[in-house]
Amino acid sequence: MATTYAVSAGGVANAVRLANKKLGEKQVPLMGILAAFVFATQMLNFPVAGGTSGHLIGAALVAILLGPWVAVLVMSCVLIAQSLIFQDGGLLALGANIFNMGIIAGFGAYYLYRLTGSLLGDNRRAKVVSGFIAAWGSVFLASIACAIELAVSGVLPIGVVLPAMAGVHALIGIGEGLITVAVLSLVLATRADLLKLQRI
Repeated sequence: MATTYAVSAGGVANAVRLANKKLGEKQVPLMGILAAFVFATQMLNFPVAGGTSGHLIGAALVAILLGPWVAVLVMSCVLIAQSLIFQDGGLLALGANIFNMGIIAGFGAYYLYRLTGSLLGDNRRAKVVSGFIAAWGSVFLASIACAIELAVSGVLPIGVVLPAMAGVHALIGIGEGLITVAVLSLVLATRADLLKLQRI
């Protein structure tokens, strides 16, 4: 859809501007590592309904460690590479994919993490629980956005696509949450300083 392309293009442009201005030498290598991790996890696809599929996203982990705008940038790079190299998603859906998995999932995860962290506290357990909630929520929110877009574009009726997408992704979100918790736990045990990096 032209609307999602326009919003995504604006989001990516702003993410690039902020990254050029604010990212330091510690964040750039971490961005590359996270991009490779997200690329690998997204290769796992699960059939949903009406020819659609679901998969892990990875935006939550990036948003938690480096911020929502970096998540937009990393997810955009991953999705562009997938569409050009593997024809996964395709160029026509690229705007919607960046919007759903970069902007919606990235910002959704970041603010869910901040919100739950402010409620639960600043200890290690709170960070891990917040990470799970943020990851699950990011997948669920992105799936709802995708379902609405499919319905608006006339591909599938909302009564079919919304329960199918939301239901399957509610389960996929649990997997995403567990993976995010595992990585966050490792980071907290070995490189807790990474959680103190500037986020953009």
